[in-house]
Amino acid sequence: MKILITGGGGFLGQAVVRALLDRGHEVATLNRSAYPALEALGVAQHRGDIGDADAVDVACRGCQAVIHVAAKAGPGLHAPDFVRANVDGTRNVVDACRRHGIGVLVHTSSPSVVHAGGDIEGGDESLPLADHHPAPYPATKAEAERIALGANDDDLRVAALRPHLIWGPGDNHLLPRLIERNRSGRLRLPAPGKKIDTVYIENAAAAHVAALDDLAGPGRSAGRAYFITNGEPRPVADILRGLLDAAGEPPRIGTVSPKVATAAAYAVEGVWRALRLRRDPPISRFVVEHLATAHWFSIDAAKRDLGWTPTVSIDEGLERLRRSFE
Repeated sequence: MKILITGGGGFLGQAVVRALLDRGHEVATLNRSAYPALEALGVAQHRGDIGDADAVDVACRGCQAVIHVAAKAGPGLHAPDFVRANVDGTRNVVDACRRHGIGVLVHTSSPSVVHAGGDIEGGDESLPLADHHPAPYPATKAEAERIALGANDDDLRVAALRPHLIWGPGDNHLLPRLIERNRSGRLRLPAPGKKIDTVYIENAAAAHVAALDDLAGPGRSAGRAYFITNGEPRPVADILRGLLDAAGEPPRIGTVSPKVATAAAYAVEGVWRALRLRRDPPISRFVVEHLATAHWFSIDAAKRDLGWTPTVSIDEGLERLRRSFE
C-alpha cells in the first residue's frame, strides 16, 4: 500500500516509516519541516501543518491508508495551539480520508486520556475517558480519540493506539528534558516508588504496523483503542535512573512532597495564564499528577486483536540506548 504518516519526521513517526519501508510499503509523510533522514530513505515528504486542511488533503491523495502520529504534546497551557494540532488536525485527517476513499486509519492517542488523577494499576480498555483533564494536551487528545474512533464504519476502519512514554535511541523529547533537569539538580519526584509503564520505540512502531495490518485484513481492532506498553511496569525512579545511566549521566534524583509539588504547580500555572505565556511551564499539575501516581496497563487486548507483542525488553532497550550514546 501507499501509506501517509502524519508527523513522519518525529521520533515515533520516523520509526513507523522505517518499519513500513522494511515491509515493502510505499511511504509518504506530512511534516512541518523537511527531514534529511527521510530524504535519505526515499520518502516523499509533504510540507505542511496538520491543522491546515488543504495541506492534509494534498498529502492524502493517492494513499490507501493513513497512520496519524502528528500531535502537539507537552505541559503547555495555551489551549488553542493544542486544539489546532490535536483536534482540528485529527478532524482534517478523517475528512481527507473520506474525500479520497482511504479505508484504513491508525490514530496515535495517549494513555493520559483515561487518567483521572488517581492510581491506575493493571488498567485495561474498559477504563472510560476521564471527565476532566489538568492540561490542554490530555483534553485535546481525548477529543481527538473520540473524533477518530467515531469515524469508524464500513468505509473507513479506524483503530486508536495509546503508547505510554516512548523512549529509545533518537529520542528528542523525553530524554533531553530528563537530562537537562538532572544536570540542573531539578529532578525531584513526589512518589519515586510508584510503578509506571513505558514502551521502547521499536515496540511502539511495530504496534502501529500490526494495527495497520489488522485494519486492512480481519478488522478485529476497528473502532477500538489499545494500550501499548512494554508490559514491564517499574518504579518511576528506577526507569529514570536506567535512562540516565544509559545516557552516561550520573542520576541526581531527589524527592519532593506531593502537596508541595501540587501547590507549586498551581502557582506557576496562575502566572502562566495571567501572562498568557505559550512556552512550557517549569512545573504543571499535569506533570505532577503523572509523577505522583501509578499508571500501568494491561496489553492483553493488543496482543489478542493485533497479534502484537513487545519484542525488545526494557533491559535490552537500555543497552541499545547506552550503545547509541557511546
